[in-house]
Amino acid sequence: MTKQFNVKIGINPISWMNDDLPSLGGETPLEVALAEGAQIGYRGFELGNKFPKEPAALAAVLGKYALECVSGWYSGRLAINSVADEIVAVGPHLRLLAENGAKVMVYGEVADAIQGQPEPLYKRPQFNSAKEWQEYADKLTAFATYTLSHGVRLSYHHHMGAYVETAADIDRLMALTGDSVGLLFDSGHITFAGDDALAVLKKHIARVAHVHCKDVRPAVMKLARNGNWSFLQSVINGAFTVPGDGAIDFAALLLTLYQNNYQGWLVVEAEQDPAVAPSYQYAEMGYQHLAALVQGIETGSVHAIAEAACTY
Repeated sequence: MTKQFNVKIGINPISWMNDDLPSLGGETPLEVALAEGAQIGYRGFELGNKFPKEPAALAAVLGKYALECVSGWYSGRLAINSVADEIVAVGPHLRLLAENGAKVMVYGEVADAIQGQPEPLYKRPQFNSAKEWQEYADKLTAFATYTLSHGVRLSYHHHMGAYVETAADIDRLMALTGDSVGLLFDSGHITFAGDDALAVLKKHIARVAHVHCKDVRPAVMKLARNGNWSFLQSVINGAFTVPGDGAIDFAALLLTLYQNNYQGWLVVEAEQDPAVAPSYQYAEMGYQHLAALVQGIETGSVHAIAEAACTY
């Protein structure tokens, strides 16, 4: 008898409404997303701009649909700010997460990032020296140690258009930071960055604190690279989609998590235009794909799992 795969499947509201590009589903009420997510079977939601910012109010709106608070994105600026400044800035958000039972905080470095700008992705910021890398890593470790002291582990989101985008960037960041810094593994972003998602996951599995399950459409990614598209252009044109609708082998990724005793959330997060990819339909597709794989791993009944195991 196989062991239980102790994970929960959650979702990011970006399937219904995009905070970076409000024209994509901006008119959709929050409660529509929550009601539909709960109906599909999701256990919890990551936060977005439409969620209450006060702990009791957030607990009430999630509780109405028996949903958990998974985590929430924090726009960090440690690349230019001091640790002390960031500790002050994160206070309300950290309290919101901690008081609603979230164990991880999604940290996205937005200083100098071009993810929301009309700039081609190759213009992303990069650290220019070992000294800059070390200074950034030291600040990140100190900041992560602070959030962990409040029961919330920093989970660093490697992201297109930011300082940490590629496998080489992740390697360096993980080598320079302390264990208080967890890694948010995002299957879609690392694939778009041109790297092997499974190889990156296996290499850094000990630091993985949170997982975003995002699929990709290779043809669109190729157009994005060849056409020097911005990140938002890539999103609008469908570079990302939900698990099971693209090219990523989630069976192999989930098996690796299972074999390494990952316990946490699997979050469907796929930036798309809901006018092209209807929110409920695609959210349900992503949930069913992951749920079937989790069940298949626990029972050993999914053929794809057996194939993945042979190459592990």
